Amino acid sequence: MKEDSPVLYQNPGMGERIGLYAKTHSSGVPQYIIDHHEQVCEMMPATANYMISISQAQAMQFLAKTLGAKRVLEVGAYVGLSGLVWSSAIGENGKVTGLEIDPVFAQKAEETFAKHNVKNVEILVGDALEILRTLAPDEPYDIIFIDAQKSGYPEYLDTILKSSQPGAKNRLLRAGGLIIGDNVLRCGFVADDSEGNPWREHDFGPHRKEYWKSEDIQSLKRYNDTVSCSERLDNWLCPLWDGVNLARLLD
Repeated sequence: MKEDSPVLYQNPGMGERIGLYAKTHSSGVPQYIIDHHEQVCEMMPATANYMISISQAQAMQFLAKTLGAKRVLEVGAYVGLSGLVWSSAIGENGKVTGLEIDPVFAQKAEETFAKHNVKNVEILVGDALEILRTLAPDEPYDIIFIDAQKSGYPEYLDTILKSSQPGAKNRLLRAGGLIIGDNVLRCGFVADDSEGNPWREHDFGPHRKEYWKSEDIQSLKRYNDTVSCSERLDNWLCPLWDGVNLARLLD
């Protein structure tokens, strides 16, 4: 039987070189997206890890184009990197809606879109769960990308499914649409919180002592369990990056 482990290479250096090879031999994202990613890493190092990587951006772009997506909802927008990716992937006739609780991040995202003349993205500022419960789009979304407060993932999912009932008017997600949950392995703690996980030695800051025991990790476990057991979803949990759960709504 073939090896299932995501540890594909013998050392970090080899993994880095092969990752770079894969990235340079995959369809690229526009240069302005790469530039924005680099600028955020340089200017906002304390929170830059909120962004997806360029490699993941390539994967999301591929998914959106393969699905023929024209409408994307982001739960968590940060400063606009993923919004730029979705915007480019779906084209100027598509629409991206981003939900962001932090008004400072939302403002930076808006400035980024204006700088690059991106006109098909809107940001709604406020609590994502509250907005999700009241959102009633004229057309359902093709993709919903969840990359926000990790403890909120189970409720985000529950709200999305309840608001996407078969035959419902103003449903959130169309039949066959994707729910993409980011960071669902969270340093591997979701699958392995034992002392064998080297991330237990990492300093996550004073507010995240023994992070492997946190509400974030428990919530992500519930999220993954719910997705994998739902009769309405067909999914693949990708072990790359920080874990990405790709779920298709069956209806």
